[in-house]
Amino acid sequence: MILDRRGFLAALAAGAAGAGASGAVAAQGSQPSPTQGATGPMDEGAYRPVRLPAKAERVSMPDEARDDLERHLGCQCGCGLDIFICRTTHFTCAVSPAMHRDVMGLVAGGHSAREITDAFVGVYGERVLMSPRKAGFNWAGYLAPFVALGGGTLVVMTLIKRWGSARAAGAVVTAVPLRATAEEMSRLRAALRDDAP
Repeated sequence: MILDRRGFLAALAAGAAGAGASGAVAAQGSQPSPTQGATGPMDEGAYRPVRLPAKAERVSMPDEARDDLERHLGCQCGCGLDIFICRTTHFTCAVSPAMHRDVMGLVAGGHSAREITDAFVGVYGERVLMSPRKAGFNWAGYLAPFVALGGGTLVVMTLIKRWGSARAAGAVVTAVPLRATAEEMSRLRAALRDDAP
């Protein structure tokens, strides 16, 4: 069966609607348990202590800067939220308060935001960061959308230009020799005269 453009889009939309409906029905049957986060079960054992020896006996940043730092570090319970949001909204999570205590301890030890972030990356890996660092291959993730958008724009503009020139070329009327008998031509002229106002 060959589908035209409308038929293909209608079939695609019907398939997507069916998949969405079956997912919604399946989701209605499962209610989150106290140890289940918004995106799945919480991993209460995901916490690992992050410690560094104290550099100074002074706090390295105010509370607002500490909270901002926590917004850049992801909670490891599996909720997909940062430490600050998870600990202030997800009261059944045991991981984000422990990670918050580690951040507070490092701040009290005089460590900078960069040192604290590096310590968390050293323990949990880059997955603890809410957005990847702008270094090395990670630049591909930052630049790829702009490259794709620019390439797509270039392709669309080229196609529009080609379609426009094709239409202009098609608008030229060329004389086609008629192969009609004298009788057919007289009937055609009579029909044209009858239609004339």
